[in-house]
Amino acid sequence: MSSPEIQALAAARARVGLVAFLIALAALAWWSTVRSMTGMDVSPSADLGTLGWFVGIWIVMMAAMMLPAVSPTVALYARMTQRSGAARPIAFTSGYLVVWGAAGVAAYGLFALGRHAAGARLAWHAGGRWLAGGVLLVAAVYELTPLKDVCLGKCRSPFGFLMGAWRDGVRGAFAMGSKHAAWCLGCCWALMGALFALGVMSVLWMAVVAALITIEKVLPWRRLAVWSTTLLLLALAVGVLAVPGSVPGFVVPSGGMAGM
Repeated sequence: MSSPEIQALAAARARVGLVAFLIALAALAWWSTVRSMTGMDVSPSADLGTLGWFVGIWIVMMAAMMLPAVSPTVALYARMTQRSGAARPIAFTSGYLVVWGAAGVAAYGLFALGRHAAGARLAWHAGGRWLAGGVLLVAAVYELTPLKDVCLGKCRSPFGFLMGAWRDGVRGAFAMGSKHAAWCLGCCWALMGALFALGVMSVLWMAVVAALITIEKVLPWRRLAVWSTTLLLLALAVGVLAVPGSVPGFVVPSGGMAGM
């Protein structure tokens, strides 16, 4: 075997190892999330705790949910920078988690603001059910918007994104990861809103939303994936509004606030 062939084989093994490492990190994050949420209230009105605690849990959740979907992009980036070591792919992935961490802080702020401003008006038997169902309807409609289509296209075409947003060095890798994460946020923010409406502390709904995100980004049947997600969100919205007790895995709040 010639030297170029040996180098190519070594590079391929390194990329496989990187993907395996990301999947292992996601598995570890899932284990940590399940362990942290055991015994917690999983209804839409669940208390998010302190900001520091929530952000820590949120970042672990994002690692569990997003790393499988982003691993092909990171692997492609590693292939394009195969002589630069592991620092750049790590920086790329870190930029991804930082952007989603900031999104978690914003979500926490919206939750706290809504609780302070609306109070009892968002109790489940007041406006809570309508808020939760409305969030699910918005998420379903957003699936079919041009903005969703553009953002999903960026997520599904990593080579085009990397070539168009290329920056050299570790700082450039972090900037590229952040930019790609911003497209991902544009693609998935409504699905994350649906997670809040269904119960952000629910491991079951966290797994469902993570599966939907991965299916939309990775599987080749793009239109089928988007329409399937849309129909599921519509069905959940109708279920939460009409017969919430019949929605699998949905915990009807006994009191307090619901929704975002």
